Amino acid sequence: MEEGKGRVCVTGGTGFIGSWIIKRLLEDGYTVNTTVRSNPAGQKKDVSYLTNLPNASQNLQIFNADLCNPESFDAAIEGCIGIFHTATPIDFEENEREEIVTKRTIDGALGILKACKNSKTVKRVIYTSSASAVYMQDKEEDVMDESYWSDVNILRNLKPFAWSYAVSKTLAEKAVLEFGEQHGLDIVTLVPSFVVGPFICPKLPGSIFSSLAFLFGDIDNNPLAASRLHMVHVDDVARAHIFLLEHPNPKGRYNCSPFLATIDEIVHIVSSKYPKFQIPTSKELMGVKGPKLPHLTSKKLMDDGFKFKYSLEEMFEDAIECCKENGYL
Repeated sequence: MEEGKGRVCVTGGTGFIGSWIIKRLLEDGYTVNTTVRSNPAGQKKDVSYLTNLPNASQNLQIFNADLCNPESFDAAIEGCIGIFHTATPIDFEENEREEIVTKRTIDGALGILKACKNSKTVKRVIYTSSASAVYMQDKEEDVMDESYWSDVNILRNLKPFAWSYAVSKTLAEKAVLEFGEQHGLDIVTLVPSFVVGPFICPKLPGSIFSSLAFLFGDIDNNPLAASRLHMVHVDDVARAHIFLLEHPNPKGRYNCSPFLATIDEIVHIVSSKYPKFQIPTSKELMGVKGPKLPHLTSKKLMDDGFKFKYSLEEMFEDAIECCKENGYL
């Protein structure tokens, strides 16, 4: 019998969210399997930022797997009590047709769920969805709970930025929940919004770049710059995933989005803490056009006992300090 809290699997362990979940799980006493996608032409992928984590040498095992071949996840899932499925195709540049991206996302998720069902050890699956599976619709709502779903027909007709990603996440989350109901597999989904905070992955996460576009000099060309953004600290996202694994009886979807802030509010926070940064004036930022996103209420998650740990100020301070340490700012 394994020591600690048991063995779990995190798919997509090299990503922003996946790598932070691994960090948290290792700190909390879990044994962790994670999957990474092989580089083309068999090039070895640098995963030292995972293997160097505290407790990783004894409690982290890395497997190669690809959503194009769902059976490749079988070995990583074997013997696990819980699965965190964070891996997902991301193609904001729309290099592939939406139908291909959506099929890969759904087939990969369902293949993983079949392996979970056949494993006889997996007690629960936590699927990482996205706020883009909620708010992309024609309703003028200020607050949206877990009953709202993005309208894929509107997405396909209007084709806003990242529309194919939104379609794939919406249809995949629905398919995942339906699979759980049909096959008696305990599945819950977490719906995070913009994720901001520190990172251990080597690549600057896109959500951090977008939310701090005014620091990176790309505010006018950033298609995700909005009049207001809903967001969450990466550590709260990781903690929420683990909370849902350990919860005695979670049900369905859970929004994970404690903050809604305008660009002016974010700029004020950053400029107050970092007066030396060259930040555009409010007048310049007024020209930035973006959707007025609704608030995704996290009441259900909090009613079940989860407590968000970080303030809006801490979230951006943690992100900026990490960017500075890694040479991005």
